[in-house]
Amino acid sequence: MRRRILMTAAATAPAVPAMLSPAAAQAPGQTPTAGKTYVLLHGAWHGGWCWSRVADRLRAQGHRVFTPTQTGLGERKHLLSRDITLETFVTDLVNMIEAEELNDIILVGHSFGGSGISGAADRIPDRIRHLVYLDALMLEGGQSPFGNLPAEVVAARRKLIQEQGGGVAIPAPPATAFGIPEGSADAAWVARRLVPHPAGTYESPLPIRNPVGNGRPCTYIACVDPIYPALEASRQWVRKQRGWNWQEIRTGHDAMVTAPEELTRMLAAIG
Repeated sequence: MRRRILMTAAATAPAVPAMLSPAAAQAPGQTPTAGKTYVLLHGAWHGGWCWSRVADRLRAQGHRVFTPTQTGLGERKHLLSRDITLETFVTDLVNMIEAEELNDIILVGHSFGGSGISGAADRIPDRIRHLVYLDALMLEGGQSPFGNLPAEVVAARRKLIQEQGGGVAIPAPPATAFGIPEGSADAAWVARRLVPHPAGTYESPLPIRNPVGNGRPCTYIACVDPIYPALEASRQWVRKQRGWNWQEIRTGHDAMVTAPEELTRMLAAIG
């Protein structure tokens, strides 16, 4: 049964072959628009690979899309170290944006990636057009992820770090933890790619000096079917922010895997 998107703007045209121009990618009756620039940042245990389905669809519509992987994860898992902190993750993202000379970016952070995009907005706000927090963990300056998660979640993860992660990393949970149906091809695809996550990024504070978003337009997209319970405090924080756009998508936490078509429409509709 097709999933529904709640409280979102009108959908853009369906994905079309990549060889078409941005104008040709528009549905009949739509005004052609220039392609946008998207930077899609992954969450804990993931890597840039998790965005492939959404990135392909956005590129087919004529947009530029970048999917960086943070230090110690994905194809950069060989760099795993106890010295990796949130400062490392923020610097990863800022350096990538500056090296590619990107501007007017729609910057998307999924889950743990919310901290990275907040850090980038703090340092290079003039390069960012819009911030999108996809079912993201929300931190203010000086807060750490372990300081903003439920106590039982923190205790369980710290135990895993010591007993299975060598004091360096948090072992990856099963793919079903991200709302992906057990036994599905998607679950197998994700499980093959998940890697241990640097523990230091959970213990370290978010290095930002300005309010979250730093004055840039912000949208929060909540994944509501099923809800990822560890993020309830983050959702409540967002609800209290003035001027933020709130949207919902009826799928699990890894929306880029389980609902790429719907998520692409939501991202493409952001101005």
